[in-house]
Amino acid sequence: MKAFVFPGQGAQFPGMGKELYETSPLARELFEKANELLGFRITDIMFEGSEEDLRQTKVTQPAIFLHSIILAKSLGEQFQPDMAAGHSLGEFSALAAARVFSFEDGLQLVYRRALAMQKAAEIQEGTMAAILNLSDETVEKICAEIDEIVVPANYNCPGQIVISGSIKGINIACEQLLAAGAKRALKLPVGGAFHSPLMEPAGEELKKAINAVSFQTPTFPVYQNVSTQGETNPEKIKANLIAQLTAPVKWTQSVQNMIAAGADDFTELGPGNVLQGLIKKINFIVQTQGIA
Repeated sequence: MKAFVFPGQGAQFPGMGKELYETSPLARELFEKANELLGFRITDIMFEGSEEDLRQTKVTQPAIFLHSIILAKSLGEQFQPDMAAGHSLGEFSALAAARVFSFEDGLQLVYRRALAMQKAAEIQEGTMAAILNLSDETVEKICAEIDEIVVPANYNCPGQIVISGSIKGINIACEQLLAAGAKRALKLPVGGAFHSPLMEPAGEELKKAINAVSFQTPTFPVYQNVSTQGETNPEKIKANLIAQLTAPVKWTQSVQNMIAAGADDFTELGPGNVLQGLIKKINFIVQTQGIA
């Protein structure tokens, strides 16, 4: 069975989408529509901007969404998934691809989400760190014992979990996790403590934006980060999308469930191929340990 997956923040790179714009009339039309909807030429930043320009949350999120969904639309009849999933921001791309909401509504939602998250990050500084070669249970236990805001944020694959929280909390956690045997505790160049309680100020704004949009039944199941299940109920999809802002991205568990449901062919749509690497590691564990 064929699954399509969509990347999240961090996959961006200078020049992303430029070739697509230059070779596909449909892509050019959609990119120009996005420039008009956003009120600024995001394509100029995507095609000609620096890494620093692209790292601004208000640019990164709509840029990745656009690259991903326009790639899906450019495939035409070749885009026929049995199921899909997106990592964090990528969930919006997956839902737009499944026609839960329109291209235009999806772009506006992503942009409003990005602005709300940027605002929340300015209220209280936070950061994230990738922890390598330590069990999820150990990371969860150590984070829970720290008297600061620090939580597991992304369950990327076995042996790779990202934590999120206050700068002090992340510093303490990295020190303790290394002492507990982590191979690395790598602080990430991000603009805030995403998927943590520090994003709560953005929650109400995002909830209003999501509730204002009409959600349709998807044309294929979308495995959501919060529930890890293939969802088809519009109201459940909406609730999960709102919760996703402060909840962890359970990518490992979602992919395990997709494999258990029969997915054996994964295609990544968007900038980069980070998810392909994570899926290979998850699939290896499923095959060798029978976890699904």
